[in-house]
This record gives sequence, C-alpha cells and structure tokens, in this order.
Amino acid sequence: MSASAATASHPITAPSGSPARRWWVLVVLAMTQLIVVLDGTIVNIALPAAQQELELSDTQRQWVVTAYALAFGALLLLGGRIADYWGRKRTYLVGMVGFGAASAFGGFAQSGTELIIARGLQGVFAALMAPAALALLTVTFAHGRDRNTAFAVFGTVAGAGAAVGLILGGVLTEFVDWRWCLLVNVPFVIVGLIAGLILVTESKAEGDNRYDWLGAITVILGLGSLVYGFTLAEGGWGSADTIGFLALGAGLLSLFVFIEMRVAQPLLPLRIVADRVRGGAFLMQMIVGSVMIGALLYLTFHLQIVLGFPPLEAGIATLPMTVAIMIVAPIATKLLPAIGPRPLLIIGPLVAAAALVYLSRITADGDYFVQVLPALLVLGIGMAMIFVPMQNLALTGVAPHDAGAASATANASMQIGGSIGLSVFTTVYASVTDQATVTDQASQLVAFTQGYSAAFIAAAVGLVIASVIAIVCIRGRKEDLLPSGDQQAVHLG
Repeated sequence: MSASAATASHPITAPSGSPARRWWVLVVLAMTQLIVVLDGTIVNIALPAAQQELELSDTQRQWVVTAYALAFGALLLLGGRIADYWGRKRTYLVGMVGFGAASAFGGFAQSGTELIIARGLQGVFAALMAPAALALLTVTFAHGRDRNTAFAVFGTVAGAGAAVGLILGGVLTEFVDWRWCLLVNVPFVIVGLIAGLILVTESKAEGDNRYDWLGAITVILGLGSLVYGFTLAEGGWGSADTIGFLALGAGLLSLFVFIEMRVAQPLLPLRIVADRVRGGAFLMQMIVGSVMIGALLYLTFHLQIVLGFPPLEAGIATLPMTVAIMIVAPIATKLLPAIGPRPLLIIGPLVAAAALVYLSRITADGDYFVQVLPALLVLGIGMAMIFVPMQNLALTGVAPHDAGAASATANASMQIGGSIGLSVFTTVYASVTDQATVTDQASQLVAFTQGYSAAFIAAAVGLVIASVIAIVCIRGRKEDLLPSGDQQAVHLG
C-alpha cells in the first residue's frame, strides 16, 4: 500500500532529520512491516498444536486465521485515514502498543474464544500500524535514489515476511511452544516503541479531516456477516442462519456503496473500483488472497497432521513455492513491458490452478516429493505471473489524489479475499469429512486428506474464474502500465 488511504489527497508535513537517522528509521519501519506480514503466516504452523491443547473445533481453528485477515483487511482504509489526520507517529505507536498487548493476550489464551479475539485485535492494531509505518516511510524518504532504496528494502521485507513466518513458526512450535508464535511479537514491539519514540518525527496531512465512520462501520459489519454466513454453510446452504447472515452481509455492503456515493470524504472513492481494469485487478486480488491465505493453510495441515512432519520441517517444506516466486518474478517483470499484463494474468491463474489440481491428488500415505513438491513449484510460477502485473494495475490510470486509496484497496482485497476464501474452503472441507466413514485413525487421515483435496479443487476453480476475469476486464495495452519507478504500492501481506 502507498502512504495511506489518504496521503495523496492532502499536503504532508515532512519530518526533518539527518541522513544517518533516516536509515535507522527505515530499520524500525521495516521491522514493523516484518511483524505485520509475519503474523499472517506464523500461526499457521502452530494451529495443529493450538487446536489440540485448546480443543478447538475445525470452525474455531479457521477463525484463528480469519479473524486476523478480516480485521486487518476491513480496517486498512480507515487506518490510513486515522494515521494521516491524527498523526502518523502517534498512530504508529498506538498500533504497536495494541498489537503487542493483543499478542500477549493470545499467547496466554486459555480457550479458543480468547485466541480468536486476540487474533482479531491483532488485525485491528495492524490496520493502524501498517499504513502509519508506510506513510512515515514515504515522508521520511521524499524523493531521489534514497527513496527507491528505502522502498526496495521495505518491499523485500514484505515479500520475505510470509516465508519467515512459516519457518519461525516451525522453530517456535517445535522447540519451545506454540504460544511463542504470538508472544514473540512482544520483544519486537518493545524495540519498535523505544526506537519510534526516539527516531521518528510526527507528521500529519493537512486539509479536511472528516472520517467516514458510517462507511467504516457498515463495511466491517457487512464483511463480518458475509464471512460468518459462509462459515455457517457447512451446516447446509439452505439453513435459515446461513441465508440470513449472507443476506445481511450483502445488504450492509450495498449500504456501504450507497454511503460512499454520497459522503464528502468517502473511505473508498467508488471511481477507483468502477474502472474495469482496476476493478478486475481487485477481484483477482481477492481470489489470489483466498489461495495464499486459505488454501495453503490446508497444505500445512496435511504436512503436519497427515504426513506427520514436525512443525519446523512443515515450514521448510512450503519454501519451494516462495523460491519459485522469487526466481520467476524478475522474469515476469522484464516480460511485462514487452507483452503487457493481459497474457500474464490469463495464463498465470491457469498455471496455478493446474498446480492445485495436481495437489488435490494427495493421499494419506503419499510422498511429499512426488505429490506436493512439484505442485508447489508450479504454483509459485503461476503466482509470480499474477503478482507482478496485478500490483501495477492497482494504480493504472489513478489520479494522484486517489493513489493511496487504490493501493490500500488492493492490499485490503488480499486480506478480505483470504478470510472469505478460507470460510468457503472450510465449508467444502467439512462437507467432505462429515460424509466420511471413520472407524480408526487410518480412515480418519484418509477423510482429512479427502477434505484437503476438495479445498484445493475449490481454490483451483477460483483461479480459473480469475483467468476469466482477466479475459473480460484486463486490456492488453502496454501503454496502460505505470513505469516501474512510479509505483509505490507495497504489498502488506
């Protein structure tokens, strides 16, 4: 995301400071970015151990991940506004304190409900901390080569955070305790607070500082109702509760659109999503988020619960996908100006979908190197083809005063798509496992594997839909692309 949802809309008061001090500020802000992205994945590896100790149901297990992604995604735009108007340093420090407190609460949770609440609170404060940190980076490095270097470092940390989370989660779960996957944030927060107080200078946006509170409330409640409705669907799509919550969610989101059309300072200017190309890119971002957050969670379950991998080995086992993304992304970047975004966004989802179909062939007694590793490598190739043009298109044709909101929407789409996708995949998984006949542990593992396979197929269907969206919405004009130096969108994980 760029500076925030509103930074581009108003003049900024840039902080002063020596060149050396600016680089220390970068270190602090990059650490903040690492925490935010890392927490999206570090708990994944810890979930089987947490589920066993706290006796979580499969639905509760899903909400441990969903609560963070949903709160984070739904509040990102509002968090950017608050940072700009209330003060970026102040918002950053409050976000850090709240995030640390929520992490400690989750680390000492004694029930599934407490753990889910803690994860939701982490998402709330991450939505304050992340846009504030990025806005501070923007005003600290205002222009020139130093700015490019700073954003490259920040973006690299964001890209590596998910992989670091899986490895660190494996180390902590296997050699210490799953609770440290949450408690590990506390020392980072303490360091960030002290360094932030000393090094970071306050800055604010000038101009109209009215908040779109009604829009924020309706979109949060609407998304929450929608996700909860999908969760209830495992008991039957025709149940009154399922239909009721899905309808309530759709109604509240429709009300949100109505509000955004009429308020003076909308949380989401609708002109951003009304553009066919950008709207298609945001829809694709949601589908990709469902795969990266939702479907891959079931892969970590398969590795640990079915194949019996220790937590650290399970974390390492997912790295080939990250490596493939890192190798292919520079190649896709070079291809982008030559062929345009459309071919990559049509072919990339199909490649990733083929990988998930292959992954759906897993068996309870299968071999990682035969059934999982090839799929991860191909999935990484497909995802790299999607990631590179998608971030570019988030800002294509956007007026300067809408640039922050557009990139924030792209990042929020990833998190919201992940929370909705995970709810859908959990429903698919539950519908398969509930029908299985379980007589012993071996048949239970078979049932789990069948459920994971069904979730992978559902994710593959989503990616095929993403390819169709690209055919319909994404033009092939290379001139629509932004020069790489003009992009300031930074993925928040």
